[in-house]
Amino acid sequence: MQRILIITANGVLLVFLLIGLPAAARAQWGNLQISSATTGRLLMFCGLGIAAAANLFAALFLLKVRKQKILCWEWAAVFGGLLLAFFAYTRGYLDFAWLTHALQWLQKHF
Repeated sequence: MQRILIITANGVLLVFLLIGLPAAARAQWGNLQISSATTGRLLMFCGLGIAAAANLFAALFLLKVRKQKILCWEWAAVFGGLLLAFFAYTRGYLDFAWLTHALQWLQKHF
């Protein structure tokens, strides 16, 4: 039962962070963006960091069953990987220009 609770809670948190947070942090009025981009980035960094830390804390201190600990370690790795990818994207180390060029090439040739 705890396994289902861990998966459900982390899944809901993941959906909230990847879909709900960017939609809630972006306020527009017509074509004018009212909210700052740094607020959205800060909220995303904090959310991913808190989710990874909570899973690590649960795996280290709260859970006793080995399978549940492994599950929390896996979720901590997922949130940590997303945190690193988001950091690389915001710093400009990771861009998707290659994807744009590939899609334009496909559109031109097909």
